[in-house]
Amino acid sequence: MSVLGFTDIIQGPLAQYNQVSQQIGGDVAQHSQLVQQAFRAQLQFLELATQSGKPTNQNDLMIFLKPTSDHIAAIQDFREKHRTSPFFNHLSAISESIPALGWVAVSPAPSPYVKEMNDAGQFYTNRVLKDWKEKDKKHVDWVKSWVQTLTELQAFVKQHHTTGLVWSGKGAPTAAPPPPPCGPLPPPPLDNYAPGASNLNNDRSALFAQINQGANITSNLKKVSADMQTHKNPALKQEGAVQFRGISQSTGAGLPDKPPVFTRDGKKWKIEYQTRNHNLVVENAEMNNVVYLYKCTECTVTIRGKINSVVIDACKKTAIVMDSVVAAVEFINCQSVQMQMFGKVPTISIDKTDGCQVYLSNDSLDVEVVSSKSSEMNILIPTANGDFVEQPVPEQFKTVVLPNKTLKTTIVENKG
Repeated sequence: MSVLGFTDIIQGPLAQYNQVSQQIGGDVAQHSQLVQQAFRAQLQFLELATQSGKPTNQNDLMIFLKPTSDHIAAIQDFREKHRTSPFFNHLSAISESIPALGWVAVSPAPSPYVKEMNDAGQFYTNRVLKDWKEKDKKHVDWVKSWVQTLTELQAFVKQHHTTGLVWSGKGAPTAAPPPPPCGPLPPPPLDNYAPGASNLNNDRSALFAQINQGANITSNLKKVSADMQTHKNPALKQEGAVQFRGISQSTGAGLPDKPPVFTRDGKKWKIEYQTRNHNLVVENAEMNNVVYLYKCTECTVTIRGKINSVVIDACKKTAIVMDSVVAAVEFINCQSVQMQMFGKVPTISIDKTDGCQVYLSNDSLDVEVVSSKSSEMNILIPTANGDFVEQPVPEQFKTVVLPNKTLKTTIVENKG
């Protein structure tokens, strides 16, 4: 029944989405081919789950999830390589919500995760409606078909995999499934795209899956031992101290990256040049401690304990989970970053950052968010049933000169 239900999605709303995408043509048509391949890869994974028991080794599970993960990475990479496309909002709507296919790695409640991903793309689907609803009805149908695809995916997950992916077969699988059947890749080929370069822990869906674990995210994380702390291991001090300040060090862009760093120097923690590491934890943080992240890519950082402040500088596709912050959390020169608060935070500063998802707790609803020179910012506010309501932070403003020769600035809202 699980396979049949997922097949109905592929043959129903997803087929309608692909059909309308081909009618629109251009980048939208090419992008839809990648989306179709991602769903087919997940269908084959679900077929495997109905025939086998759950792999006992986590690495084996990652191997089986890799085809879907690679397709998600290709979809998002296509968007990044086509930022000048006239259909950039279409590409962004898909790229922001396609991590919904990462529900297979989420437990105990994957259905709300699918909804969150559907909501994550709403900012861009609203832009598509705003730009095209008076020009071409095909684009309205395109939005409806994609939203319906994810809506039915959420219902499917809730019905067949309520508490997580169900492995209903017997015996552990012993070999990776063959590549899913799919149509020809969209011409021309994607430049510099290497399908084998990513896995489930490397794409954005993995970051969301990590965050959605809530407090369980800190399980099985490595601790900072004495030999990793500069005040107990003087040899580490030779690496030099980092200046913790509210300005970016990314003026050194273009210099070769250095070896990864995760050390504590007195009251200062520095986490630098980490790549694809989701097991980073600041343990037993104190109120006078400061954490500084610099040039981390595709990582997840957990901070346990009440801390003074956190600075995330020049990081990309990185998620940070925190208990409570006394002063402020600052994002500077970042791309596609996320944070989740379990306690309080008085101020969040977002500067020169493209793509920032902020998950608040009930205790942090009195936060002040200060943003400048940034885009694609969203605040996710918790609801009574445990879901989140996404609110976009305004990016556009209109300024007029008043009769008394002063200026008046108002927010320009995007309405679908």
